Amino acid sequence: MRTRRRGRGRTPLGFVWRLMVSLGLVVLAGGVTVLGVALGVAPTAFRYHLRMAVGGPLDPTLLMQVQDAFANTILTSLGVAVPVAMITAFAVTWIVARRLGRSVAVVADAADRIARGNLRVRVQAPAIGPEFTQLADAFNAMAARLADTETIRRRLIGDLAHEMRTPIASLEATVEAVVDGVLPLDAVTRATLIDQADRLRHLVADMSAVSRAEERQLDLHAEPVELGGLATDAVAAARARYVAAGVQLDLRITDRAAVVRVDPHRITEAVANLLDNALRHTPAGGAVHVVVATDPRGAVLEVVDTGSGFDPVDAERLFERFYRADASRTRSSAGSGIGLTIARAIVQAHGGTLTAASEGPRTGARFRIHLPAHQHVRAHNLSG
Repeated sequence: MRTRRRGRGRTPLGFVWRLMVSLGLVVLAGGVTVLGVALGVAPTAFRYHLRMAVGGPLDPTLLMQVQDAFANTILTSLGVAVPVAMITAFAVTWIVARRLGRSVAVVADAADRIARGNLRVRVQAPAIGPEFTQLADAFNAMAARLADTETIRRRLIGDLAHEMRTPIASLEATVEAVVDGVLPLDAVTRATLIDQADRLRHLVADMSAVSRAEERQLDLHAEPVELGGLATDAVAAARARYVAAGVQLDLRITDRAAVVRVDPHRITEAVANLLDNALRHTPAGGAVHVVVATDPRGAVLEVVDTGSGFDPVDAERLFERFYRADASRTRSSAGSGIGLTIARAIVQAHGGTLTAASEGPRTGARFRIHLPAHQHVRAHNLSG
């Protein structure tokens, strides 16, 4: 066998040659086996059939000559057949192995490029059988998932760095002012420091939550529940804040038998985020209505407010991290800016949809959750 030197070591023969040698040995072993069996069985069988054909015993000398001729014929035939079979096997193996080798090499090269950071690599499915097509599809799905995860990671780092600038700058300025004697370390200064530290803590927790949600790493424990009951719990939990803000909050359930298969804690969290968002954008004297109903494809929960509304072209952008339809709002008054992102990710993890609609600024907004009835949700293991 030939080998190629690389440095001080030896590189073994490639996949194509190894496969050819392996199949050649199989053919050779088969030929030797056939030859042994033929030489052991054929003479006896030949003598028997020859006696049956002539109807009696043959002259020993003639019988010996006939047997020798038959044995020589067997040896000559197998001597020609085995090499021809090996050449044919080598040729077929070469063609098949080349195709297999190229397909394996393509996948190996693509895997190496992904390992080096090129997550846009994809492989074409070779037309050599469903197993290799399945391998190519699985590889491409893995690469796409890695690319999505990397995109989310980069966005997370960028968003987190951007959003942390303000509280960190405020902390630095306050600490420097205290050190320089410009500000006294009184209750007001301590409250400022605590408030900015709290903002940082909540921001990090929210970013962790939305990252897990967007990567489908939520720990879901689905069970059949009435959507009306979840809405009732969420409204009850938010009512005190609404009363304090002077905003009316009511709940209307048109079909209490709207049963969905969801994780009740996660869906309640999504509804709570929608209620918090509605409260932030609805002034005192306004109203927020929660409606639970059914449709032919499942159950619907709507949160409708009479607040500031938004431009219809911004409907999808509302679910982007840290997007604010009203640029005049400060982050402290508008929340962390990812409540809607988390809510949509939770709903989508249950196979549902969350959409937003408004006729324009100062016309109110409508957020609509649609969940399929009895949706079977596969539990995901929480990681990170």
